Order: sequence, then structure tokens, then C-alpha cells
Amino acid sequence: MSGPRPVVLSGPSGAGKSTLLKRLMKEHEGVFGFSVSHTTRNPRPGEEDGKDYHFTTREAMQERIDKGDFIENAEFSGNMYGTSKAAIEDVQARNLICILDVDIQGVKRIKETDLNPIYISIQPPSMEILEKRLRDRQTETEESLQKRLEAARVDMELSQEPGVFDVVIVNDDLERAYEELKEILNEEIKKVQEAKS
Repeated sequence: MSGPRPVVLSGPSGAGKSTLLKRLMKEHEGVFGFSVSHTTRNPRPGEEDGKDYHFTTREAMQERIDKGDFIENAEFSGNMYGTSKAAIEDVQARNLICILDVDIQGVKRIKETDLNPIYISIQPPSMEILEKRLRDRQTETEESLQKRLEAARVDMELSQEPGVFDVVIVNDDLERAYEELKEILNEEIKKVQEAKS
């Protein structure tokens, strides 16, 4: 595949992936494209269908998974999530760096494909800090918060396994984490910018 390599970004909820991503996309406008995931969960306030997620039904999503339309999918807190091949192709057709925000299960599934992305894990400095960040959001019930924390514990352990990620960034300082992320993606960013000029 020609063009820039896709980027798989993973890490527990509350590690700071979205914050880092938004900043990257703002600073390098027209360089990155987000592969819009599918989900069976209901939209949160302010989320738009087709922009934040493709909101769908469990039946419709399962049908497309069975047909092989998804590069990865997972279930979390009773909802299905997944990345369709079409969502990635949409971004690549525009010669942009496709960003896939997936969980650790998704990372393992993508490793079985021929996508050849750069694997980056964003991790919190500690479980305590992560729990505080998630509690400060005030978007979770205690039960769903505990599920997220348990998933984060597993994620943090697995991210340390050799060969899973090309790089693990510990987000204990947003500026430093952002600089580190930019440095890793520099070569791919240049490819896109050169193709545009």
C-alpha cells in the first residue's frame, strides 16, 4: 500500500488519547483522518452520527462482521465497537494518515491483518491518576467506572508485553507526551505534506 502508514492508537479510557489526538489534528490540519468506528451504544450528548461514530444496531453490525467487513471489533460494557475496512479506505483514499483508536483486543486483531500500521500505546502514569481522571469526568456510574478501571489494568499490563506496540507513551506530562507523539509520526506527516505540495 502506498501513502502514509496508518496509526493504531491504543490505551485505557482516561489516558489522554482524545486530548492528544485533537491537538495533533488541529496542529496538522489536513494530514490526519480518523477512521470512524461503528458502535451499538447510544450517542452521548453532542456526538454526531458519521462523525464521532457510526451508530448502528447490534443486528446490522453483526451481519457486517459476519460478512468480513470489519478489520477489528470488540464488545465493551454490553456494546459492540468496531472498525470497518471501508472507514480506513475512506481516509486512505484522501491520502491522509488514518488514525485508528482501538482497545488492546483490537490491536491484537489488527496484527493479524496486512495493514502494517504504527502501533502506539498511550498510558496513564498510574492507576490512581487514571481513576481520578475518570471520576472527574462524572460520566460513569460506579459500576461502569469499575469496569473501565479493570479494563485499564489489563490494558496497562498488556502494553508492557514486548512486540505489542512500537512505542508506549506515558502521559504524565501532556506537553512531553505530545512532543513524543509528534516525533514518532514526523516521517508520515512529511509524506502527506510533500504529496500535497
